[in-house]
Amino acid sequence: MLDDFMWRAMIAGVLVAMAAAPLGCFVVWRRMAYFGDATAHAAILGVALALLLNVSIFLGVLTVALVMASCVSMLSGRGYAMDTLLGVMAHSALAIGLVAVSFLSGVRIDLNAYLFGDILAVGKTDIWIIGGGVALVLALLFWRWSSLLTATLSDELAYASGIQPRREQLVLTLALAVVVAVALKVVGVLLIAALLIIPAATARPFCRTPEIMAILAAGIAMLAVTAGLRTAYVMDTPTGPTIVTLAAVLFTLATVVTQCFRFFRQRIQPAFFHSGK
Repeated sequence: MLDDFMWRAMIAGVLVAMAAAPLGCFVVWRRMAYFGDATAHAAILGVALALLLNVSIFLGVLTVALVMASCVSMLSGRGYAMDTLLGVMAHSALAIGLVAVSFLSGVRIDLNAYLFGDILAVGKTDIWIIGGGVALVLALLFWRWSSLLTATLSDELAYASGIQPRREQLVLTLALAVVVAVALKVVGVLLIAALLIIPAATARPFCRTPEIMAILAAGIAMLAVTAGLRTAYVMDTPTGPTIVTLAAVLFTLATVVTQCFRFFRQRIQPAFFHSGK
């Protein structure tokens, strides 16, 4: 089965979706969308350093993503607004990474593959690396789920429950860095944040509990990956952007359905019952 490149791409995409979507729920709840974007943009710098030092690209991206996320967490609230700090660090890391890549001599690198993903080039080794990273992220979320939810609701509630919000922030930081590292080859640096946010935002209006939202978001992400792969194959379009486009279409449909249902409840339903009397 793994000898077929489409099956390898499908497995890699589904694995990344299983980890990115539940983690994306916390990104949405905590309003950390720009935080995820900043961490993803730093991945290009990790690629450049990995090639320069002749080490695994996964290791280089993971290290730089961890450093970026940790720096943002430590510097927040120390003289700069969070959105300003994230804006400076995100675009600076991306620019420095692109400049660093241009200085690499004797190394042929396809920037488009890192910026927008190259899921069809996933090999057997990549699948094992992605699987290990996804297993780590899911284990972290399962282990710290209750504490993460409490810290997300309120720092005061977390302290009252004996939970350190800073520690839970570090857990999310680690999970986010791992997802960025494993998703690099699937959707690329510029679209990783979309895979985190869009499925969670799509699932949110239909869920009453955090657990259901995480499960539904994972299902939406996996649907976007499988449908996006098929669409890209049939229409000969870039795979990573096609996956995100399908996710955006699902978000649009969910928004339309939600707004129509809300309009029905607020306008049509009261009028119907009133006329019935």
